[in-house]
Amino acid sequence: MTLHQQGLSKPLEFHTDTHPSLLDALEHGKVQVEYQCREGYCGSCRLRLVKGKVCYRNEPLAFIQPDEILPCSCHPISDIEIEIYSE
Repeated sequence: MTLHQQGLSKPLEFHTDTHPSLLDALEHGKVQVEYQCREGYCGSCRLRLVKGKVCYRNEPLAFIQPDEILPCSCHPISDIEIEIYSE
């Protein structure tokens, strides 16, 4: 997977096959994402999916917009571009 994160000058390369979720892959790549439950319940880790596709191991219970994903419970199935919300 290639991760294009807005604000970074070059894309990050990840091998997500060894990680159970996108959140785990991001953490392994030293990309900081806020989270709490790691199960798709709370929505704390929500990110904006700019490009690409993900699939969910279990449908998340947290409410998300059509252009948002929960990295704690999804896995990319293509190269993706995300926007990490900052407070």
